[in-house]
Amino acid sequence: MPAEQARGVQTTWLYTLGSIVFFFGFLDVIVALTMLETYLSTDDPVTAAAIVLLFVASAIQLRYCWFLRSGRGGGLPRPAWTIALFASAGAVWVLGLIPPGNELAAAVPLWAATCLAACLLPTTRRWLSLLAGALVLIAHPVLAVMTTGASDIHVRASAAWMLGIYCLLLPFMVITSMWFWEVIVELDRHRRAAAELAVTQERLRFASDLHDIQGHHLQVISLKSELAERLLLIDPEAARVHLHETRLIAKQALEETRSLVAGYRQVAFDDELENAREVLTAAGAECELRLGAVPTDAAAQSLLASVVREATTNILRHSEATRVTIELTTTGDRTELAIANDGVPVTDAPAPGPTGTSERAAGSGLAGLRERLATLGGTLETAADASTGPSRRGGRFEVRATVVLP
Repeated sequence: MPAEQARGVQTTWLYTLGSIVFFFGFLDVIVALTMLETYLSTDDPVTAAAIVLLFVASAIQLRYCWFLRSGRGGGLPRPAWTIALFASAGAVWVLGLIPPGNELAAAVPLWAATCLAACLLPTTRRWLSLLAGALVLIAHPVLAVMTTGASDIHVRASAAWMLGIYCLLLPFMVITSMWFWEVIVELDRHRRAAAELAVTQERLRFASDLHDIQGHHLQVISLKSELAERLLLIDPEAARVHLHETRLIAKQALEETRSLVAGYRQVAFDDELENAREVLTAAGAECELRLGAVPTDAAAQSLLASVVREATTNILRHSEATRVTIELTTTGDRTELAIANDGVPVTDAPAPGPTGTSERAAGSGLAGLRERLATLGGTLETAADASTGPSRRGGRFEVRATVVLP
């Protein structure tokens, strides 16, 4: 996790923890003041002991709040902490039954401990625990009245209305705070997943570009080397020219690979068209360019140049085309590039699919281009027709790419 994101999540947890600690601390202060008022009016040692235990229970509750970071249903901490939480609060609950005046206040610490522990339990056990805690909270004033013989607990508890409101809101406050914390954690988890996905997509894009560069240039180098080998005894001068061009192409491939690694590579559409025509002509195919308006968008030009490069490489590798047509048309906000050749072998023609799409043509290069074109709302289609053609070879294979201009 990046340091900035880690600090952001940690800060959010501190805010959430601070709000919970403040709520519990404020509630404990109200309970302590209420019991202190009773002690000052009665000077009862049992009430004094209950106040001391109240401070102990309050300290354990505030420390227990740290365990809420695991989220709702995250599981209870070590049993010693949970035992101490309920033992201290339970002692205050019991002592509150003896002297009059603490009928409601002495029951609050046990209710607060129940709300804390219930958040860490599974959903069903959580609500059962809260129900049991509510019953214990309500039962305390009733048992206190029966034990002390008090006729009206509201007269003795000056802050009874405030304690009642806080006790009612306490479980909802803790649960909603934990829900908010879980949302933050989930958002951070998705953010990290999105970052990892972005890295993976960038690796795929890099692999696709590297495939385009190396596959195309290596195919051209292989072609020119073969031509130079054939011409070496017949026409040494022409062979020397082809070897010189092979060296230049290898140098260009090295430079483009370095640029790709550095992240500075930009595919020039015009250069790719001229390069495709020269290479196909050298391979013995007549290449015709029918160019309309070239899109001005750099991203669209880069993708179309990649299509030209991949299609040229496939023609050199998989066919013996004698005629290639590259046609570019722009209508409104759509640009369409069609590259067709007549080099599909009749004996090995790919069978069209249900929509006329060649299954054989969907190689890794075209698949990568199809995904990249989809980012601009474009499409990539391939179609083969081997029903016509002279002798043993003929037919037509076409790659058609469409991009939507911004």
